[in-house]
Amino acid sequence: MASSTEPYRQHSRSSSDTHVQDLEKGEAKPNEEEDTIEEKQPQQTDNDIGTNLEKHLSRKSTKKDQLAPEKYPLSDLDNNLVGWDSQDDPANPRNFPTKRKITLLGLVAAITFVSPLASSIFAPGIPFVNADFGNTSQLLGSFAVSVYILGFAFGPLFLSPLSEIYGRYWVLNCSNLFFCAFSLGCALAPNLGGLIGMRFLAGVGGSACLTIGTGVIADMFLPAQRGKAVAIYSMGILFGPILGPICGGFIAQRAGWRWDMWVVLIVGCLLTGGLFVFNRETYHPVLLKRKTLRLRAELNRPELQNIMTYEKDAAAMSPATVLRNGITRPLKMLARSPIVLLCSLYMSFLFGLLFLLFTTITPVFIQTYGFSPETTGLAYLGIGVGNFIGIGFVAKTSDATIIRLAKKNKGVYEPEMRLPLCVFFGTLIPVSLFWYGWTAENHVHWIVPIISLVPFGFGLMGIFAPLQTYMIDCFPQFAASAIAGMTALRCLFGALLPLAGPTMYDRLGLGWGNSLLGFLAVAFIPVPALLFRYGKVIREKYPVKV
Repeated sequence: MASSTEPYRQHSRSSSDTHVQDLEKGEAKPNEEEDTIEEKQPQQTDNDIGTNLEKHLSRKSTKKDQLAPEKYPLSDLDNNLVGWDSQDDPANPRNFPTKRKITLLGLVAAITFVSPLASSIFAPGIPFVNADFGNTSQLLGSFAVSVYILGFAFGPLFLSPLSEIYGRYWVLNCSNLFFCAFSLGCALAPNLGGLIGMRFLAGVGGSACLTIGTGVIADMFLPAQRGKAVAIYSMGILFGPILGPICGGFIAQRAGWRWDMWVVLIVGCLLTGGLFVFNRETYHPVLLKRKTLRLRAELNRPELQNIMTYEKDAAAMSPATVLRNGITRPLKMLARSPIVLLCSLYMSFLFGLLFLLFTTITPVFIQTYGFSPETTGLAYLGIGVGNFIGIGFVAKTSDATIIRLAKKNKGVYEPEMRLPLCVFFGTLIPVSLFWYGWTAENHVHWIVPIISLVPFGFGLMGIFAPLQTYMIDCFPQFAASAIAGMTALRCLFGALLPLAGPTMYDRLGLGWGNSLLGFLAVAFIPVPALLFRYGKVIREKYPVKV
């Protein structure tokens, strides 16, 4: 074990002009965003870095000085500090075998697909729900779809801090059980009020994967590897709500709307079981806390301290304090960081547009084009195809882009290197809205409005994945909290904006209604460009101390 009296000196994180190893050191102290831990280690070779990237999600090998090696806090038992045994400690999630990383990423991405899928799967079946329960309110029917997203907004505010106390494993798995239990309640709901209540609670349980999943990625992957990992993870968040209506329409028409919920329950239970078996704890402070407790008992040394938390006093580390701080941290980050606020507003607007389209596509294609509830789900394929193309493009270009830009910047990595292509993707959103609105307004052949939604899906993925990765890279120690704040605001938009859709379209029509949304989307296009140009300055001027 490494032992030294000097290796753990601190330095300010207010400046982002750091190499990738500084970013990684920042993650070594997740309870103090401005503090990092420094430890000398042998220099990795060019071949080592390239091999790691190739094995861990990137086909591009790196060249000399493109990205500097990471460093982790090592044990210093002479000074009563418990850290990792070595830079290659297999217990460190960054050193997990490739198969384990891929397995964990795949399982988390899968449950992150099912949970958002449940948000929209019975949208085409709402006419059957209304008929069963005698509901005549279009607003209440739409709310039965969007209330699930309100659960997404509420859950992360306390699930994220709970994961900092008890770890990712138990919070994620228990939340998934909660999701499955209330999905069962949805399938058995005796009335519309009960269905709405059960869907809200199912959304709370299903929200864990949306925030803890990004924390798992930050725990296991380096910045140069996260682009592809987040792209894979983001597939579920965006594909789930799109494929939900496609499957739900056929299920509701042939087996009844309750079978939409039974399908969600069955798949959710299978994945939850898989996560209980194959999932592993990845949160570094919790792993080192367990190691510290074990060594205290084995060595009879009660004075040993977790190197990541030893400077915190007992009151600051109590579960109640951690939970309270964790609940307020996402809100503080939204209020105090212009970067978090701008990214969250942009993402929230786009997410609201997505769910607004979900609640309007069904009536548009039934009333205007004569689709049945069974075939209406196929109208969502335009967004799905766009997402599929976008995920391939982002996965191929994201990590390669930051490696190229870091090389030009003398090996210095900046989180803003994720953002250049977002401006291009942003232009596709208003183009798609104008195209869709006016072709549907003028009753152009049904295939044209469906094709017009392809750029929307492509642009949505091209903005969503880079912005989410950007947030992880800006706040690596508090990735789950940063994403929790973004998720809460995003899901509020996703739940509430669709409620305004019917009134807006009744007054403005499909053409001008979607044009209004398109003009608002145009206003957001410069946001990634401004962050790319001034993001570093903003982070230095408005450091978030949480």
